[in-house]
Amino acid sequence: MHVDCDTCAVRGSACAECVISVMLGAPPEGVQLSADERRALHVLADAGMVPRLRLVHGGDPRDRAA
Repeated sequence: MHVDCDTCAVRGSACAECVISVMLGAPPEGVQLSADERRALHVLADAGMVPRLRLVHGGDPRDRAA
């Protein structure tokens, strides 16, 4: 799974509640998560230790700028 914050449809409004922003500060190059990493994040979120991933794929941000 590739998490690209630039293509997230809820970027800005959901960043503060997203595990990527909390843990990594939304790196501009995005984040590649393996299946094991996704499972680990789900376990941590279920335990209330980190927020859930809030990514909503919204397509190419250049399309929204037009």
